[in-house]
Amino acid sequence: MVIPGDVRAALVAHSQAEAPNEACGLVLLRDGCAERYEPGRNAAASPYRFELEFDDPEIWYVEDEGYELAVFHSHVSAPARPSRTDVENIGLWEGKPYLVYSLQKDDLAAFRIEGGQISELPVTS
Repeated sequence: MVIPGDVRAALVAHSQAEAPNEACGLVLLRDGCAERYEPGRNAAASPYRFELEFDDPEIWYVEDEGYELAVFHSHVSAPARPSRTDVENIGLWEGKPYLVYSLQKDDLAAFRIEGGQISELPVTS
């Protein structure tokens, strides 16, 4: 997965702005390359979990424009790896790209979570 510098900068800025809570949103991918980031709202307002919401529900339909959706969220003090809570609450995101940014380590990583198993996806810029 390719995350260009401008998209990564948007992920980092949103994560910093939402601290001490987790930030969350969607990364829009085309052919494995992130074209843009759509920041969401963490309805849980929590530093330990997220509930992704958008004011404009139209964002959910960008798949009709050929985008693949990847969910993104930040970890305030944990590594850039899905937590047990992330795995247990994967829901609709199972099998889809799942990005985690660690504010503490300034690290971004991507995964797929399927059947309770985590597999890492390579990330380049």
